[in-house]
Amino acid sequence: MQRKRYKIIAFFLFFSCLFCNHANAQQQTQEQKQLALARQFMQGKEYEKAIPILKELYDYAPFDKDAYNEYLDALLLATRYDDAEALVLYMSKIRREDPTVLIDLGNVYALAGKKKKAAEQFDLALEKVSGDDFNTLKIADAFAHLGNNEYAIKTYKRARVLMQNQYLFGTQLALLYGKEGNTEDASNAMMDVLTTQPNELDNIKSSLLQLIDGDDKKLAIVHKQILKRISGDPSNPYWNELLTWMYIQKGDYEGAYKQITAIDKNLGESGERVLRFGDNIAAEGQYIIALKAYQYIIDKGPEQQMYELARLGKIKTLVAQLEMKKPVDPLLLKEVLREFHDCFTAYPQYFTSPLVRIYAKVQARFAGNVDTAIAALEKAIAAPNVRNDFIGYCKLDLGDYYILKDKVWDATLLYSQVDKDFKEDQLGEEARFRNAKLAYYRGDFTWAQTQLSVLKASTTELIANDALYLSVLITENTPADSNLVPLMRFAVADLLLFQNKTKESDILLDSIATHFSESALQDDILMQRSKIALEEGRNADGIAFLETIVTKYGDDVLADDAVYKLASVYEEQLKDIPKAITYYEKLITDFPGSTFIQIARVKYQKLKLNKAAS
Repeated sequence: MQRKRYKIIAFFLFFSCLFCNHANAQQQTQEQKQLALARQFMQGKEYEKAIPILKELYDYAPFDKDAYNEYLDALLLATRYDDAEALVLYMSKIRREDPTVLIDLGNVYALAGKKKKAAEQFDLALEKVSGDDFNTLKIADAFAHLGNNEYAIKTYKRARVLMQNQYLFGTQLALLYGKEGNTEDASNAMMDVLTTQPNELDNIKSSLLQLIDGDDKKLAIVHKQILKRISGDPSNPYWNELLTWMYIQKGDYEGAYKQITAIDKNLGESGERVLRFGDNIAAEGQYIIALKAYQYIIDKGPEQQMYELARLGKIKTLVAQLEMKKPVDPLLLKEVLREFHDCFTAYPQYFTSPLVRIYAKVQARFAGNVDTAIAALEKAIAAPNVRNDFIGYCKLDLGDYYILKDKVWDATLLYSQVDKDFKEDQLGEEARFRNAKLAYYRGDFTWAQTQLSVLKASTTELIANDALYLSVLITENTPADSNLVPLMRFAVADLLLFQNKTKESDILLDSIATHFSESALQDDILMQRSKIALEEGRNADGIAFLETIVTKYGDDVLADDAVYKLASVYEEQLKDIPKAITYYEKLITDFPGSTFIQIARVKYQKLKLNKAAS
């Protein structure tokens, strides 16, 4: 009997709970619907319709800060300041320890035009700042949320005084000062962060770059702040490294070199910092200063830890210089070959490293020693214990150099080997593209298109873009009457250019342009002729060809390529920075979908900053 009574009670409790849960769920659903409706009214600026709904929701849960905030926002937007004041005063009684309610009350008074009363409440909130970080952040965030950056800054500064730590909250203060347009204090706050968190150096550089934003006055202010830090703490390497970075932003690479080598000497370092500097500016095309940096390390002697890497950096930078000089500088070429000889003599292991591919390229493309290049690569491929991917890359290069010697079948055999060995790899895609290009050179456009149709979907952007261009070239120049003569001749001219036979290629391209003036190849011919002219050092002719593409074929696929190449020529060959900036700006403005857009933005910002600083 007793057991039966327990079962009845349990049964009753179970269904009571189910009923309560169901009722609660219904209540929550109803509240959500009401809130959604109120928010809809708010979005439509129908504040008076939203207010009674939000009031009801708040009255149901007066301790809910979210319900309070939405109700208060509605009252303020409806300019019902008396009701807003009453709400905040009521909230202050039930949330006595919450300093943000004081800030809300001050905001109500400020919006109502009662500035004195607003300041009183803000000051009361400020007095609530203690040594507790959470409390400080809570108060400062409340001020910042209202756009009251002045009091948010005061909050952090008061916390610094109370905690007796002048470097606290540097990141937050930097952001607030930046919003206020106060470059001096913003940069100073960022450097406060660096004082206590030196591992934040790279983030500080990025933040300073955003703060400067290409403005020469802001750049000067930041530079002055760095110098002040150095004068106060000259032995701190981070200030000196920041100054080196500043020189680079100003385009003063010589000044940066002097600064970075001074740090190396003062700290008795092995050149690692200087090596990193050399690598970075070499990547930016500052070859002369990069070579000085590498030579500084080399002069320390072969026993130094960074010596070997400096030798490699020097060779790679000399090769980059060689590639930039048009036409080829014979003295520079001689120096490059001598450096390679000395390096391979001192470090024979590099004959089976990626350096041998660079060496082969110099021999084949610049020195005209194709057989020497082929021999070096064959030796590397035959060496024991070398990586498979390294062998694959060497075979691709070897195939290219066989084409220079008109050994087309040898080239396609090598490409096919790499395709087979790296079927699902980027190397395999590269091999397939080169085979497709080889078929195009031979006039086998159908087979080439079959390969290109797959390669256009490559995950490697460069291969996909090259495949797309070649595919479009073939498609657009395969007319209904099947007259493939212009395209076949263009492919031959393309092959001649690949083989460094620039004069023969140029003559053939000129002939195609003359005899097939209605062909869709005209912009492609101009692009190829611009390459040849620039290779031969005829910059004026190269520019003229590119400008013709921009003016006559501005809607075609090569227009953005032409604009980017014009910008590059003016920047790198002619050192005409204003014109380079103009063309980078044109690319960014007129061709937002270009594959060059990201690098163009970087170069544009860099040149603008350097120009402002000069």
